[in-house]
Amino acid sequence: MADRFRELERPQAGRLKDVVLMATVTGFEGLRHPRRSDLKQFAELFEPLFAASSDEARRQAAAALSQCPHVPQSVALLIGNAPVSIAAIFLTRSTSISDATLMQIIRAQGPAHATAIARRENLSVHVVDALVERRQTASALVKTPEVPAAAEMRLSAPASDAAKLLREEQLRSDIKALARAPKQDGPNDPVIAPVSPLHEALLVRFARSGEANLFAASLASALSTSLELGERILLDISGQQLAIALTALGMQPADTLFILGALYPDLGERFGGATRGDALIASLTPETSRLRLQSWLRMEQEEAAAKAEHQPYLAPERGADPRRTPVAKETTARDGAVPQQNRAFGRGR
Repeated sequence: MADRFRELERPQAGRLKDVVLMATVTGFEGLRHPRRSDLKQFAELFEPLFAASSDEARRQAAAALSQCPHVPQSVALLIGNAPVSIAAIFLTRSTSISDATLMQIIRAQGPAHATAIARRENLSVHVVDALVERRQTASALVKTPEVPAAAEMRLSAPASDAAKLLREEQLRSDIKALARAPKQDGPNDPVIAPVSPLHEALLVRFARSGEANLFAASLASALSTSLELGERILLDISGQQLAIALTALGMQPADTLFILGALYPDLGERFGGATRGDALIASLTPETSRLRLQSWLRMEQEEAAAKAEHQPYLAPERGADPRRTPVAKETTARDGAVPQQNRAFGRGR
């Protein structure tokens, strides 16, 4: 009986570790300017959780941290040395990983990791040299037909040196062409991936407990966007923008209805045989919701690219909200809707 109980307990323990890992990552993402002690504490918490979690949870954590501008190098090295199915997105997109860490991963891992690193947008000379060295080493390990000793004696030293320089130059050209390949594709429209079970569980959990800040951070992580956009979606007191985002992510209707009712109690009011939340969800379709969410994400990317430095949320000099036209903003200000943003989310404790 005890053995049977332990067998039933293991999946629950595994899921709990996955949830704790994602909660730890989400909390770290919420730190705008982490101190050195914050980075050290996160690294100490992350490493054992990452090692004990499932591959899917580790993949989600790597994807979330690939958007984070301040990841400790010990954490970056741990993720980079993970199997390429987990590490690829982090190696390709992360801007916080140092050249020294990239070169260490190139020399320690196989061709798949090197290919992921070669697809980064900006490669330093040192990293390119490490990639070239990695390819040369791999080529040298391939067994080639033996050359007769007499033929080897006839090879002149200058010819060998010239051939070596040509090979190195060709390898450099190949690596640089591979690094530029993503830029030659069509328009880089935001890709909306279906919400993962881990993110879905975190969103329901934080909505139930009324933790609006953690909910906004989890929503931003699920959308692979900035925390600011997650906060702005949540600050729409009508709940329509959050309903659009959850519908576009493919959230289960029952979970969507629960989240809307937990964060916006007005949507729990009944209209005949259904609630206002039911009516709101029924008015949306996955296709139109994805199009609207893509437009918000695209505007957010363009705004981030146009601004070199971060500006605090709701500052007077902040750019236009990507979800609203200027007319809508003026109307909102005129109708006095902005002060209602101070309303508390969730149920009273």
